[in-house]
Amino acid sequence: MPELPEVEALAQHLREHAVGRAVTRVDVVSMSVLKTFQPPITELTGREVTGATRWGKFLDLDCDGAHLVFHLARAGWLRWSDALPAAPPKPGRGPIALRVHLGGPGFDLTEAGTQKKLAAWVVHRPAEVERLGRLGPDALGLELDELAAILSGRTERLKNLLTDQSAIAGIGNAYSDEILHAAKLSPFATPAKLDRAAVERLHGALREILQDALRRSLEQDAARLKAEKRSGMRVHARTGLPCPVCGDAVREVSYADRSMQYCPTCQTGGKPLADRRMSRLLK
Repeated sequence: MPELPEVEALAQHLREHAVGRAVTRVDVVSMSVLKTFQPPITELTGREVTGATRWGKFLDLDCDGAHLVFHLARAGWLRWSDALPAAPPKPGRGPIALRVHLGGPGFDLTEAGTQKKLAAWVVHRPAEVERLGRLGPDALGLELDELAAILSGRTERLKNLLTDQSAIAGIGNAYSDEILHAAKLSPFATPAKLDRAAVERLHGALREILQDALRRSLEQDAARLKAEKRSGMRVHARTGLPCPVCGDAVREVSYADRSMQYCPTCQTGGKPLADRRMSRLLK
């Protein structure tokens, strides 16, 4: 799933290549992608792109007061082209869900797989997208005291809090694993019980991991070639491989639709975390 670093890199690409161009046409290839009908998608046609903003893991293309807001979900991406074909894509023939023409160049919103959760809205104000109104403070701009206030009184698992978009916007499954590993904290730790030193480690790790990932995404020109997110990962998606810090085997906790990875030596005092799903399979 694209998270804050990848989405910010895509927003930066749009600022550099789309701003100043006029929308000449929008092709809706998959009707399931469009979540609004008023104003119509044709409201964007003829308008100049005046800005591109990231809200957590959402992208907002400002077309002179009409906004195309979209969320790439788990398997979505934005692919830029310096020369789009004139003929519209055929529905059901490939991963393209929506195409935006900008007078020659433009971009496709694509989605792999069968779940089709990529979503787009056309609105006059970004606040009209209900999910934007529920976002917490952005992870990349979070100050230490702000993070401490968010953690205070929270009793869910720390991993769950980091990925709760209403608490902190922008962090998903992958970078929460990386942040917790860098901070040497258990994914199952209780946020309210963290001492000041642990909060400081968490804040430092959050900044370090996200900024480094953003740098890599910008270097890889993410809008032209999908960034290889896993290339810089230490524990996420590395189950069974050695931890690059201590050499212990990276472990996994599995859920119905996702999994998380961690290092027992670095994060949990050498103790494996309970994996109820795997325990049931082994019975």
